[in-house]
Order: sequence, then C-alpha cells, then structure tokens
Amino acid sequence: MQVLLLALIGTVIGMGLAGWLTGLAFAVATWAVLSRALHHSGLRSFGAANRVTLGRTTLVGGVTALVADSFQNSPPGSPFIGLTAVALILDGVDGKVARRTGNSTPWGARFDMEVDAFLILVLSVYVSTQLGPWVLLIGGMRYLFVAAARVWPWLTAALPPSTARKTVAALQAVLLLLATAELLPYAANFAVVALALALLLCSFGRDVRWLYRNQRSATAAPPSRSRGKSLS
Repeated sequence: MQVLLLALIGTVIGMGLAGWLTGLAFAVATWAVLSRALHHSGLRSFGAANRVTLGRTTLVGGVTALVADSFQNSPPGSPFIGLTAVALILDGVDGKVARRTGNSTPWGARFDMEVDAFLILVLSVYVSTQLGPWVLLIGGMRYLFVAAARVWPWLTAALPPSTARKTVAALQAVLLLLATAELLPYAANFAVVALALALLLCSFGRDVRWLYRNQRSATAAPPSRSRGKSLS
C-alpha cells in the first residue's frame, strides 16, 4: 500500500530519488517494527481500528517522502497538506472504531500514539527549514522524554487522564500544518509555532512535575496514559 501511494505521488507531482528512498525506507521500517510488536503482543487479529491506524501510517509515509524530496526539489505544496490533513482527520476515527467494536487494546493505543508522534516529528522537520532549528524541539520532545525515561524509570509511571494533555497533543500537528501551508505572514507563522512549543513545554513540564512528586507510589503505566512508551 505504501508503494502504491508513492507511485501515485510520483505520477501526479513527480518525486526525486530522495523521496523514493525515504518512502521505501519508511515502509520497510514500519513493516519490521509492526511485525516485532505484533509478535510480542500476542494479538490474534489486527482489528478494524488498527487497520485505520495502518492507513494513517501509509499517509504519514507519503508525507515523510515529500518532506525528504523537498530538500532537493520544490516545496511539496497541496499534496503534502492534503495527505497530512487526512491523516489528522483519521486520528479521531481509529479510537472511535476501537470503542464501537470493543477492540480497544493497549497495543492499539500505543500504535496510534507512535504514528502521531512521528507525524509531528516530520512536520517539525519541514517547518524548521522555514523558521529555524528550534522547531525541531516540538517533534523531538517526546523522543527526548523516552530517552530520559531510560535514565529515570519513574517517568514511565501512569499519568492521570487529562483533557488538556490531549488537546495540546492534537494542537501540535494542527499548528504545524498551518505553518506549513504558509497562509500567514512569516511573523504570524513564527508566533503560531512558538505557541505550539510553549504549550508543549508546559504540558510536559506539568506531567514531569507530577511524576516526580508521585514517583514513590507510582506504578507502571498503561501505554495509552504514559508519554514514555515506544512501539516495541
């Protein structure tokens, strides 16, 4: 499916070697990670919700290829925005499908979270070429958190549910996409992305502070409520 999307992109708008290699590498890496994760999870069936997330993963692969191609060719333009927008819309679908079919699992929640995190990383890479390397902090924040959790295991403990946390997470991709579309003047784009980073820093800071204060009584976190889990 990833190869078909890459072929479609290449046919419609054209894509250089960097885009093709990156897209194919993404497809191979996705297959390897999912195969390993499914083997360890013991799931008997992939499920409808996970198939929706897999579809989102394919779209993210297309976005990744376009970003890689933009370093050698012209900016990705409307196909990039379209693929990203659809991936963001579908982000609200897989969870609803899982709940309606009664197939909500920690593995599915983790899969969804990893796709979201990687999409934000890719968007931050592209926007950083316009606004500066500081934007990479948005995409790299969660991965820095995961790395820190290997040093301080208390960071993997369960976090209480938070609507604010979910809202901030969703806003990251939306605000980055807005900056990518370049509908606003440079100063406005800078302010929008700076706001996204400020909100993210506040969200992570609040969670780290809570985890530090409760580290003695904390227990291991389910993947859907912890920032520090990876799909492995």
